[in-house]
Amino acid sequence: MGNDSGMGAMWRHRRVLGASLIGTAVEFYDFYIYATAASLIFPALFFPASSPTAQLMASYGSLSLAFFARPLGAAVFGHYGDRVGRKVTLVISLMLMGGSTLAIGFLPTYQTIGWWAPLILCILRFGQGLGLGGEWGGAALLAVENAPPGWRARFGMFPQLGAPVGFLAANGMFLALGLWLSDEAFFAWGWRLPFLGSAVLVFLGLWVRLKLTETPEFAAAQAEAPPPAVPLATLFQSHLGAAIAGTFAVVACFAIYYIATAFALGYGTTILKIDREIFLAAQLGAILFMALSIILAGWWADRSSPTRVLVIGCVGTVLMGIAFGPAMGTGALLPIFLILSLALFMMGFVYGPLGAYLPALFPVQLRYTGASFSFNLGGIIGGALAPIVATWLIAAQGIELVGLYMSAAAAISLAGLWWTSRHGH
Repeated sequence: MGNDSGMGAMWRHRRVLGASLIGTAVEFYDFYIYATAASLIFPALFFPASSPTAQLMASYGSLSLAFFARPLGAAVFGHYGDRVGRKVTLVISLMLMGGSTLAIGFLPTYQTIGWWAPLILCILRFGQGLGLGGEWGGAALLAVENAPPGWRARFGMFPQLGAPVGFLAANGMFLALGLWLSDEAFFAWGWRLPFLGSAVLVFLGLWVRLKLTETPEFAAAQAEAPPPAVPLATLFQSHLGAAIAGTFAVVACFAIYYIATAFALGYGTTILKIDREIFLAAQLGAILFMALSIILAGWWADRSSPTRVLVIGCVGTVLMGIAFGPAMGTGALLPIFLILSLALFMMGFVYGPLGAYLPALFPVQLRYTGASFSFNLGGIIGGALAPIVATWLIAAQGIELVGLYMSAAAAISLAGLWWTSRHGH
């Protein structure tokens, strides 16, 4: 009997971890194909021609829109996630994100419908952000609230692994299309295929998630007391300090991700004139270091504490940021690959433990709202402005200063981690 129940728990854990990983992989695939397209394709297709830099800045502006939608998504999905349950909320967030992505694949360009094209693109981008705002917090809770004692960080790293998996799928798709299609075909219709292909991944994610049951911790909390009427209001009244500190703690990982991926791709292909397929292949290699460090960080955080691993990652990021600009500025592929690998390796340590760290800041009945809100607000500070500020810094001072954006973001995260360690989280 004990063996049967042990086997049952093992299968349940596998299903839960698979659902938390596949959902965030799909979401990050959807989110990142937009970031890649915003660097490579959208400036020319969706924004009126003035100068290439102005087009790129406008395209990055549409990229940043989703970051501002994410806290709204966190508030809406957090409300229902804390009141109704984790499962149904995760299913709806995945459908919203996937539907918005699929619609981008059918969108006519500026040449065809004029200013309606960038307007609709921005609305769909907002829909992507709204869905992702509810996704991460729910996936993290699904994992950690099902974790056996002493395994919370290792379970919590599974949604984090969705980021490199989604990135590999997105960039791999763009790389394959670039090798398979001519430039004319790629810009005419090939870029649409990754957006249309997301429908397959969304169906796969939904199939896994619809089989889940509610997490034991949420079910126990529901049985003990009714949920807060407005979780966000209760969060601001009783746990504002933890929410702000959690927001700061998240800033570093977003800054690294969007500088080392979206910004670096745009800079490498437009300013340095490195072949697009070669640069995408270099980034695909570099992202493997992030996957490795997420796994290491999850294991290490269970051995010590998520806060300690995050602090070490932030200190390493400050130093890496100083070296980033000069390495990119060499224009040579080997130093660029090495610094991108180092940046994404450091990201694993400031990102991997967040799945265990953020939910622990809040009581069970406010966790979905609290973890989602902190994560997505941190995304605005760290991620939304990163490619825009980096492009502006290059115009003002050159590439050398770009890495310091990541160093500054890591310093902000250290301040948040210091606050939570002082207040017993």
